[in-house]
Amino acid sequence: MARITLRQLLDHAAERGYGVPAFNINNMEQGLAIMEAAAACDAPVIIQASRGARSYANDIMLAKMIDALEEMYPQIPLCLHLDHGNEEATCATAIRYGFTSVMMDGSLKADAKTAADYDYNVDITRRVVDMAHWVGASVEGELGVLGSLEHGGGEQEDGHGVEGKISHDQLLTDPDQVVDFVRATKVDALAIAMGTSHGAYKFSRKPDGDILAMHVIEEIHTRLPNTHLVMHGSSSVPEDLQQIINSYGGDIKPTWGVPVEEIQRGIKHGVRKVNIDTDCRLAMAAAFRKVAVQSKSEFDPRKFLKPAMDALRELCRDRFEQFGTAGNAAGIKVIGLPEMARRYRAGALDPQIGNMTQAA
Repeated sequence: MARITLRQLLDHAAERGYGVPAFNINNMEQGLAIMEAAAACDAPVIIQASRGARSYANDIMLAKMIDALEEMYPQIPLCLHLDHGNEEATCATAIRYGFTSVMMDGSLKADAKTAADYDYNVDITRRVVDMAHWVGASVEGELGVLGSLEHGGGEQEDGHGVEGKISHDQLLTDPDQVVDFVRATKVDALAIAMGTSHGAYKFSRKPDGDILAMHVIEEIHTRLPNTHLVMHGSSSVPEDLQQIINSYGGDIKPTWGVPVEEIQRGIKHGVRKVNIDTDCRLAMAAAFRKVAVQSKSEFDPRKFLKPAMDALRELCRDRFEQFGTAGNAAGIKVIGLPEMARRYRAGALDPQIGNMTQAA
């Protein structure tokens, strides 16, 4: 079996200069399509589930489904990651059900909609780090609030996202504060705020430096060249998928996502994990709509789901190839949770500011 921690996987990615797409799932079809794409191009995988996905699928069903995918594709290192954990209990129960990595989003309070202050973020993130590292699991933290630099707010996704307007400063991670945050919390990866947001409506125009602040990534990478950075809300919202949806009865308003070339720029400056959910939904929705219109008498769910899986598989493989993930699975020898826990206890994986140690 090849259940891998986020820390080991991102250490490997950093050593070899690639990024790893993290695909959100809710059901079997998504899991199969992602793993088929990974196997086709020898790519390690991050599959992540939000609190909404855990509620929709049920933790038991989700855990058994991931077990099945791991058994079907033993050659593919698979990291199961909790997306946007809101408190200690959410993270603890995820680890109980086989997640090898959790995100503690301390940028928001436990209600997942109220912006938190820095001290709250440090305190709760460090508590989750201590808990997770005891058993060898990894932790992703977040500094800065995910949201749009255009309109000064966030987008709710599965009930998670800041409500109301917040300041421009809150929407941008402070590079000077990052060093203190990493030192104080000992996170394995850090999500930063730089203008991306959840959902399809990220930008009202093709993003430039005013609304997609890639320079923040570059400044942070200069200060902490060995810290694994994470880009949230990084779907590209492909124009061709928008057109397919609209041509078969949909109503996607004009919108822009994060260009793949900007993500590739980020990968050159320390971005190791790239969260992608909306693109997966768009790919499947486009296939659903096409079948519904072209085959109006069809009522077999499989006739809708099979083309949707094909579309998702194609999208995932493209991201594996664009981010340099393809071709790296075979080179990874998975380290189990007990050994990771031993290394954490020994201090071998503590952040060394300017020289972070590696598990790969």
